[in-house]
Amino acid sequence: MKEYLDLVQLVINEGVRKKSRTGVDTISYFSAHYRVDLSKGFPLLTTKKMEWKSMIYELLWYLSGENHIRNLRKFTKIWDAWADEDGNLETAYGYYWRHFPSAQKDKDGNWQVKEVDQIDYVINEIKNKSYSRRLVVTAWEPGNAINSKLPPCHFTFVFNVSEGKLNCHLTQRSGDIALGIPFNLAAYSLLTHLIARETNLQVGYFSHTIVDAHIYVADKGSDTEKYDHLEGLKEQLTREPLPLCQVKIADKPLSELTFEDFEILNYASHPKIKFEVAV
Repeated sequence: MKEYLDLVQLVINEGVRKKSRTGVDTISYFSAHYRVDLSKGFPLLTTKKMEWKSMIYELLWYLSGENHIRNLRKFTKIWDAWADEDGNLETAYGYYWRHFPSAQKDKDGNWQVKEVDQIDYVINEIKNKSYSRRLVVTAWEPGNAINSKLPPCHFTFVFNVSEGKLNCHLTQRSGDIALGIPFNLAAYSLLTHLIARETNLQVGYFSHTIVDAHIYVADKGSDTEKYDHLEGLKEQLTREPLPLCQVKIADKPLSELTFEDFEILNYASHPKIKFEVAV
């Protein structure tokens, strides 16, 4: 997919080398942006093989609103490094999507906390007011973010309806270009398909802003050499993107969908490129 390759090239060409929390240096670019037209195909990268099953399981886990990974880890270990021994996760994106704490004062001036289901709000708002500019979902709760081992990276997204099509804009504070961004791109594009189906719309654009877009780099022979992502990304830049695949989703309400209700059709890709996660 050309948009992704352009992003990779931008960070390589214009990024600056920086230290990072993980102890592995990065090439970092401030405020990268791209967008893809979802009507042209499902944006699953073709310049390397994507493990798309994990992406679907993860998105369904988000939509479940769970704040633990005990069910998710049956299918993917993607969050194991950040959960405790019982599988509890301090920052579970979907928990805040579906149970965001809203503090309000009662008539006596005492603070009361109620939970807001932001996904339901967005769906109902689109159905009732498709012109709304308030279709915002956030996973960033400041108190949680201060204490969390890994605060949300892709922390807020906004839907927009135009000419019968649903568009989605994702804002991400931190984006690992080699590993995280391909999954974020696919997951939020799939989420856009799901919300569009639920509200009887067609899909439009997925747009993505990454505040700190970075590539992990390491010097040859260093202790962190195995975490270097630069050479793998340069390999992708030499590969010609293949035609995009399609996604087929069973005709069911959002709340009833399971993994078996998704099909990825006609997916072809170049060989897998292994990248190590810097925790």
